[in-house]
Parts: sequence; C-alpha cells; structure tokens
Amino acid sequence: MITQMSGEDCLTLLYKVPTGRLACALHDQPYVVPIQFAAEPGHLYSFTTLGQKVEWMRQNPRVSVLVDRIDHPECWESVIITGLYEEISPNNGYEGQRDHAWSLLQSNASWWEPGSQQTRIGDTDRPLVPVFFRIAIVEMTGRRCRGDEHAEQPTEPTFFERMIRRIGSRT
Repeated sequence: MITQMSGEDCLTLLYKVPTGRLACALHDQPYVVPIQFAAEPGHLYSFTTLGQKVEWMRQNPRVSVLVDRIDHPECWESVIITGLYEEISPNNGYEGQRDHAWSLLQSNASWWEPGSQQTRIGDTDRPLVPVFFRIAIVEMTGRRCRGDEHAEQPTEPTFFERMIRRIGSRT
C-alpha cells in the first residue's frame, strides 16, 4: 500500500539521503541533473559550478527536487519539493547564508562533488566558478510503500529441507 508521508517524515528522508535530482526549465524545455544537498526546515542548500542549470535557474527560479530511497520495488520513500532557486552570493544580500550553507554541507564528506569536477564540453574546459545556492521550499509532498503485505510468510519446509534437517540431526 502506498501512503502519504508527513512533513516530519519528508524532512527525515531529506536528512538521511543527501542526493536528489534537480529539475529546472527554460522556454518549455525541462532539464534534470543530480545534486548533493543539505536540508533544513524550509530550505535545501547546494553547491555547483557555473553552467546550464545555473544559467537556466537565474532566468526561471521555479524548480523541483526529487529525493528517494528505494530498498526494493515494494519498499521505498519518495519526496518531491517545489521551490525557488536563490543564489547565495556576497553581492546579493546573502553574506551570512553562504557560511551557513558551507556549515550544513560539511556534514556530507563529499558535498563538493560533482560541483568541483572539471567539465569538458567538446574541446573546451568549462571554468570552475563556484556557486552556492539554496532552494526555498514552497511545497513538499512525500509517498512511501512499505511492502509489508508482500513480505514473505513462513511456509512449510520442502521435502528437501526436511531431509537436510534429518541428516543434520544424525551427525
């Protein structure tokens, strides 16, 4: 059975799973990329380098983020966030937020990857211009499937299992 997650359960998943997929769009064209983030009530914080997603989000700050944990097809949790991109720059009044983002992101040892990796497009290396940003959460919904009704029920031992037990009890 699929059930709705509470806001608290959604946040718990965001704290446990620091990776997701960020969707942005420009001129009716969607673009989805993986991101690493740190969560707190009301915001997701992330780091990247200048590129297509930043250029698009600067023009259209409306974004979505999908975060999920899948143990198997019948046991999973999924949170979808709709929100607004906010670039954290010393030039736009977010001076303290950059340090705050840094401190939150430090909880994940690889928070700076893949944002700090050199990117080559064709024969050109893209410059490594760091960009800290946050997503202001406008709406957050979650669903989960526990799979409890699909758990294996104890069954009678097979003929082969009964024979192995008998042989084992004789030694």
